[in-house]
Amino acid sequence: MRIEQFRTVDSTNEYAKTLLPAREDVAVFAEMQTHGRGTKGRSFLSDMGGVYCTFLTFYTDMVPANAFRIMAHAAVAVCRTLEAYSIIPEIKWPNDVRAAGRKIAGILIENGMREGAIDHSIVGIGLNVTNDVSALSGIAVNMAELGASPPVEEVGRRLLDHYLRPSTFEEYLARVHFLGQKIRVTEGEREYEAVARRILSDGRLEILTAEGIRVLSGGEIALLPR
Repeated sequence: MRIEQFRTVDSTNEYAKTLLPAREDVAVFAEMQTHGRGTKGRSFLSDMGGVYCTFLTFYTDMVPANAFRIMAHAAVAVCRTLEAYSIIPEIKWPNDVRAAGRKIAGILIENGMREGAIDHSIVGIGLNVTNDVSALSGIAVNMAELGASPPVEEVGRRLLDHYLRPSTFEEYLARVHFLGQKIRVTEGEREYEAVARRILSDGRLEILTAEGIRVLSGGEIALLPR
């Protein structure tokens, strides 16, 4: 996988899209982003001191049913990186990575289709290392607050190494710790409480509501106090 590095870009995902015609696997790293994006169109704070990268990968036989495995693999790569610095991560469905009860990394994935199969994935990752997250106090955390302040470049290299190593769905599940707990589900304007039961092999979340068992393919969840 070829590597491109920048001091500043608007968004590593958006830059990666300009590389699509070459059909080459590329890792794009930036020291900061001016218009970093999260899920649901939200902005993603991307000041100096974090790892901001996008992995552009092309496939020859990726069926749509395995789309969730791309997301799961990215989350595992982030977790492996944090574990190398003795930080204990956990995955909040579907792909937020948390540590000490706060968000430490975000993942934004955009898949492209061709002839009914997944042609490529654009996997954007933002990992808080020493960047200032005080504006999100109580919500976000960085590695420095958890006792690890390695060089950002080193963390980026580790993340790339782990991303290039295969992973299994079992590794993803092993880092999911909220199953069996009460959660608040948001689907559009509707909110309700449920109990998280299990994550199915296609990435959907099975929950128990007052009306019975449901399976979520989208929406957002928030963990409720035990």
